[in-house]
Amino acid sequence: MKMVRLGKTELMVTKTAFGALPIQRISKADAVKLVRRAFDNGINYFDTANAYTDSEEKLGEAFDGIRDKVVISTKSGGKDKATVAKHIELSLQRLHTDYIDLFQFHNPAELPDINDPDGPYAAALEAKEKGYIRHIGITNHRWWVAQEAIDSGNFETLQFPFCYLATDVELKLLRNAEAADMGFIAMKGLSGGLLNNAAACYAFMQQHPNVVPIWGIQHEWELDQWLELTKNDQQMTDELKEVIEKDRKELVGNFCRSCGYCLPCPAGIDIPQSARMAQLLRRSPYKPYMSDEWYAKMHKIEGCLHCNSCSSRCPYGLDTPSLLQLMLKDYDEFYAIHKND
Repeated sequence: MKMVRLGKTELMVTKTAFGALPIQRISKADAVKLVRRAFDNGINYFDTANAYTDSEEKLGEAFDGIRDKVVISTKSGGKDKATVAKHIELSLQRLHTDYIDLFQFHNPAELPDINDPDGPYAAALEAKEKGYIRHIGITNHRWWVAQEAIDSGNFETLQFPFCYLATDVELKLLRNAEAADMGFIAMKGLSGGLLNNAAACYAFMQQHPNVVPIWGIQHEWELDQWLELTKNDQQMTDELKEVIEKDRKELVGNFCRSCGYCLPCPAGIDIPQSARMAQLLRRSPYKPYMSDEWYAKMHKIEGCLHCNSCSSRCPYGLDTPSLLQLMLKDYDEFYAIHKND
């Protein structure tokens, strides 16, 4: 399996990596089996977070007896030293380990102050001195915060949304991270599930040899898919280029990436799903969205308070209330045609 040097960390990780957020949704037995099968087939890099409920515990059980053969990254969204220190201790317990290979600050709105003795960075430094963590990175959805992280020189890795819908902004971030010898970890390689051609997604990542995509895996068939693409060393083809070009024309621009940072909504709107409903209806099986439950969910948009709290938190600068109104109009038109299919 192809290996990638994760920037100045000098960690060597598999180009096909395992994103462990989805294993929250399956039983511990199924999760352990899935993770061990990934390891047995050559994957050595697994990414999780303190906030992913029992994901760390499931990984910890899966790694019993093989800890020295895997690379683990986890995260904390804590905003002060005490909270981050507590999260690191909890992660160590859950993961059944005495060290974390890569600790990441989880999508902070602004960079942690490295000079604040009571700030989150102080906790990471102290944990590193004690040997609890070995490397310090950061994740983000805001390109300007990501660029500040690169410029600061205080982080060894950057985890950022990156897929074949990448704009010049994301590509520039990648180049700048590479120039700074920062490991570049790609999240949302399927753009929150909107991209459904795994071969095209995989081939795109092969064009960027220093990028390590963490594919969110929940099912055996998903793991099989990535293993097969890896075994065949899927490269870009004219056919896949056509798929990518079609998707870029349809999706690049004003669409919701389903990152969830707009939540909670005071009107109870499921923004991450509702704000991309037009794409979901046309790019995935639509019948589940024709249910009474989803009809009611979509019509919660009519109760939007226009408080703009969602827009203020959107890292992509979307006018979320306006986008929701467009999605509701599109949904109602689609529902009228297909509700009895």
